[in-house]
Amino acid sequence: MFAQGIAPVTTSEIGIGIGGANYKGEISPNYRFLNNQPALTVFYRRDMSNAITLRGGLMGSHRIAENNTFSDEVYADDRPYHTYREGEIYLSLLEVSGVMEYNFLDYYDMKQKPRVSPYVFVGVAGLVYNIKLELHEPLLPGANGDRIKPFETNVAVSVPFGVGVKYALSRHWNLGLEFGARKLFTDRFDYLSEDDEVYLANPHDKDWYYYNGVSISYTFYRTNCPPVYKKNPGLLD
Repeated sequence: MFAQGIAPVTTSEIGIGIGGANYKGEISPNYRFLNNQPALTVFYRRDMSNAITLRGGLMGSHRIAENNTFSDEVYADDRPYHTYREGEIYLSLLEVSGVMEYNFLDYYDMKQKPRVSPYVFVGVAGLVYNIKLELHEPLLPGANGDRIKPFETNVAVSVPFGVGVKYALSRHWNLGLEFGARKLFTDRFDYLSEDDEVYLANPHDKDWYYYNGVSISYTFYRTNCPPVYKKNPGLLD
């Protein structure tokens, strides 16, 4: 990005991505790849140095459905509460995030062939999500209506972090692959928390959600001209 005898060049990117969103909590206590539901993302990335880039983005996913899989040995042996609850959630979310990426290689060095770099990222995100919970166990107390909690809209804050790799298809076009986790500070992302004693929620862990996918982006280059010399420079200029 910086070459001897050449004015510094900075870059910015706009991009879109497609992938899968996932959730981990009371209904789905383990990350399961097959539970991914389609998700889309748009982002803007700006380099701050050869190693550091900043990225802001939007990510959305509609109707993430997590079904309790009773044939799963993990649920049957280690998670007996899942058989008792027979729970299912429907979840839509929209995330706004800002993250810092650390690139392990100088991705902006045009002499590098091929131009590729793995990276790690961490940041902060806010999200709006819409959740509905259904519990199908007939032995649970209350009428049927009490066991179906209607759609509810909430907001939350999370810490996104993860890994990725970017590859230059050409001078302007880039391909990316990323896997990221989001640490939440609430246990009500799936409507189940320690307050719901009847439904046997785990009070000792918070909920998580994930995004993994591929992206394509377009790079803009800007040459930063050096400052204009003064007509009458002083002794210290």
